[in-house]
Amino acid sequence: MLRFRSTMLAAALLSTATLTHAQDDKDSWTFDTYTPGVCSANGGKHGGCPAGDLVKIHVVTVVHGLVRPWHLTFLPGSTDYLVTELPGDLRIVRGGKLDAKPIPGWPTDVLRARSMNSVVLHPDFERNRLLYVSYVKQRDGGDTTIALARARFDGTKLERVEDVFVADAWGTGATAGRAEVGPDGMIYLTVGDRDAGNLTDDASFRMLAQDLGSHVGKVLRLRDEGTAPPDNPFVGRARAKPRIYTYGHRNAQGLAWHPETRELWATEIGPMGGDELNRLVPGHNYGWPLVSLGKIYTGHLASEQSWYRPGMDMPEMFWVPAISPSSLMIYSGNQFPLWRGHFFIGALS
Repeated sequence: MLRFRSTMLAAALLSTATLTHAQDDKDSWTFDTYTPGVCSANGGKHGGCPAGDLVKIHVVTVVHGLVRPWHLTFLPGSTDYLVTELPGDLRIVRGGKLDAKPIPGWPTDVLRARSMNSVVLHPDFERNRLLYVSYVKQRDGGDTTIALARARFDGTKLERVEDVFVADAWGTGATAGRAEVGPDGMIYLTVGDRDAGNLTDDASFRMLAQDLGSHVGKVLRLRDEGTAPPDNPFVGRARAKPRIYTYGHRNAQGLAWHPETRELWATEIGPMGGDELNRLVPGHNYGWPLVSLGKIYTGHLASEQSWYRPGMDMPEMFWVPAISPSSLMIYSGNQFPLWRGHFFIGALS
């Protein structure tokens, strides 16, 4: 796990960077990186354009011993933070040191958790000590889905662990499930497209992302007890799942709210290419699989009409070839003024 000096940027990926490994510290690196220039989106020289402003940053490893860390949440009033490990454990870092053992109480036999995704705190955590974990849930036969569990954390262990929501997205395809708490106090949860046919041209599985009667390929918005808020965009609509916030997603992996506009943004992994950065508007359709700049793993285009269809929102930014964007944050600190308001996106490939 890496820390940028004087601030924490979780899972940030810095592009167009020159890496110099410090000779006196095996866990220390210095990056030369650039802010975007006038006509260069990544700050590098392009077409005669001057480079953006050079910023040198020092990067150090702050935690060793984690197994596929996926998401972290800071505890209020301290520098301690919780970290999920994708294979299924919840860890805590206290005073800069990783506790040797996982936090007890997770998983439980009742939940049948196969892996862990996100951990987020209840908006009133300091009073009620409640937190939420999004995870991959398994049932008899091997099918899985995304679920959201709630537990009480007393500082050392989890108690009263129970599901508050289980997505109607059972299947055998790949899973995605990021959870975050929004400025409105609601829990936002992503559910991947569960495409069991992603190695074929059969679109029947991925077309569920367009079906409002399924949680597959959606971003959901829930109250703290797991129910649908009454102001969700599809509440009261016949045959539509009331927790749906936006739809037409493949695998939305990162969620962040702009600190000034309060708009919700999301990163989304396409197939081969067609990765996206989207500005999410309640009730809007983001096109998958009817609109995509990526290719299915057969090598064929995901869609013959890959750029635009009426009633579907196009991405604010896309990547071809793929970078597999995961975590997302929008920098609002003071340590790097040139980066204030900039997006930081972790990439898996």
